[in-house]
Formats: sequence, C-alpha cells, structure tokens
Amino acid sequence: MAEARAVLQRCDTVLLESCRDSDQPVSEAAQMVLYLTDSRRVQKVLGRQLFVLDSMMSLLEGLESAQQLMTQPCPPQPGGVAHNSWKCLKKDSRLRTEETETLLRSLEDKITQIHNRRHTLTQLIQRVHSKKQQYEQLDESLQMAHNALQSCDHQLTQLRAESEAVLGQLISWQRIRDELQVYVSAVQEVMQINLLSFNQSELCLELRPRPSPDQSSNEPEPLKLSVTWSHDDRFTLQVMDGPAGLVEDGLSGRRSELSAALLEVMQRYLGQFQLLSEIQRLRSSFAIDWRPAQRVLVYLKSALLVVHLEVEDGYPTAGRARLLSVRIDGQPVDTSGLKPLGSDLRLTDWLVFLSSSSLI
Repeated sequence: MAEARAVLQRCDTVLLESCRDSDQPVSEAAQMVLYLTDSRRVQKVLGRQLFVLDSMMSLLEGLESAQQLMTQPCPPQPGGVAHNSWKCLKKDSRLRTEETETLLRSLEDKITQIHNRRHTLTQLIQRVHSKKQQYEQLDESLQMAHNALQSCDHQLTQLRAESEAVLGQLISWQRIRDELQVYVSAVQEVMQINLLSFNQSELCLELRPRPSPDQSSNEPEPLKLSVTWSHDDRFTLQVMDGPAGLVEDGLSGRRSELSAALLEVMQRYLGQFQLLSEIQRLRSSFAIDWRPAQRVLVYLKSALLVVHLEVEDGYPTAGRARLLSVRIDGQPVDTSGLKPLGSDLRLTDWLVFLSSSSLI
C-alpha cells in the first residue's frame, strides 16, 4: 500500500488525496472494496505511465541524434489501434451492460410474475384442498345418508311384512266375524239375540228366548255370553250375566266348534227356561230365593219357618221337585206327612200346598 501511495505521489496527487480519505477505519468487506478500487486506480495510472514510457521509447528509437529531438515537432496525440479498440470495447461493454440491465429488469418482471403466479397457484391449491376436504365430508355425509336409507328400507321391509301379517290376521278376524254374523242370523231365527259388542278379541251377546203363547208374558232375565278369542284360533265361552250353573267353568275349543258350543248353551238355557219362567212368576206371590248352583229353592213362609225344595235335572219334563227340609227357628221338622196330592208335582204345587198347610 505504501508503494501504491508513492506511485500516486509522483503521478497523480488527486488520486492520492482520495486514497488518504479512505484510510478511515471501516469493516473488512468495506476494506476489501476500497482495496480493489484503489488497485484499479493504481493499475490505470500504471497503464498510463507505461503507455507514455512506450511512446517515449518508440520516439527515441526513431531519432538519429539528440539534435533531431530538439528540432523535431511534437508528435500528434496518440490514437493508436489499441486505443480505438479499447473505445470500441468500452462502447460495446456499455451497450451490453444496458442490454444486460434491460434483460435483468425483464427477468425481474418475469420473476415477479412467476412469484405472483406461484402465489395464485398456491391459493388455488389451498382452495382445491379445501374443496377436496368438503367433498370428502360430503361423501361421508352421503355415505351416512345412504346407510340410513338402507336401514329405512330394511325397516320398511320389516314393517311391510308385519303389516301383511296383521292384514292377514285382520282378514281372518273379518272372516270369523262374517261367520259369527251368519251364526247369529241363524240363531236369531230360533231365539232372540242382541249383539252387545264385538272386537277382534271378544264377542258379547245377549239371549232372550221367546215365550210360548201358553206361558206368562213375563220373560226371564236375559242371558249374556262372552266369547273370547286367543292367538291359536281357539275360543272361550262364559256366562256374564244369567243363571248360575249354566256354564260352570266355561266352554272352550277350536273356532270351528263355536257353533256346537253355542247350540249346547242354548239347549241348556232352553231346558231351564220353563223352570226360570215358573220361578219368575212365583217371585211375585211368594218369598223365595233360587240357588241355581245347588238347584234348591228356598221358601220363607215366615220369619222363623224356612222350606228347602230340590229341583232335579230335566225339570219339569224329565225331573221333578221334592221337599228337601223344613226348619223352624233353625230346627228341622218332621216332613213325612207333608206331601200334596198328585204324582208329578211342580214347584207351584208345592208352594201353594205349603202356604196353605196347617201342619207347619
């Protein structure tokens, strides 16, 4: 560096002053820049000096004597081929630099466009990714909806099968109802029947026999029957309101046997019809109580005298009425002499006889 300053001191003091101004403490990178700048300046100065020296040597070689150096006019300003080439190169370098700067600016614009397009493409990719996630969620929702639809179809199939089974049962019950209506119509030709209620599980009806012309106009108490259906196509027939003992534990059987069961109950009821009619008539004249389970008629002649009459099965056509016991104040009385005249005695004959007898 000292050698460079010595050369500048001899050649160009202005350059030396600028070099002195750069001796201030700077950073390592700045020192490197200053060093390179100074080196370039020194090389330029050395190049000028060498050019001057080369020109002087060429001039001296062409002189024959020192007198010629003093008399020869000054040579023109050198403008050699190298200097012209240097100028051309400098001009070409400037043009290339401008072209390079133009290309750099164009490249920067293209890089900016590329960055913008990259940013736009990134946003589009993010949107596509978001749309893809939405499509995946929508696909999951559609799959869930499809599964729910299949489940609903399965349940609908089951409900359809169940409805068909229930419809089959309903058709069966409707057929049973139609058959029962036929039975009721057929029975109504013989006895008076009132249909009280009807549903899929129970049938309630009321029987009122028509009294014959020779009997009293008073009808016996109506007979109410209940027919209950089960799932295995069976029935149970019971007496709801009527004479006790007619159907003790109820009648049951298959649906096809219902007609025979109703006919049997009707025959039993018709068999008791005359007995019930006679008891109904006797209640208006005597203090009596009918016990159908024991088939015993209790006659209260006075507050202390109680008579028990037994009625046999098939009365009054096949059975008869007979005196069972007589009690006065709870004590039994001898009944060997108590018998009205006649062999086929009815309850009316017994009550008329007992009410007018002086033996009790």
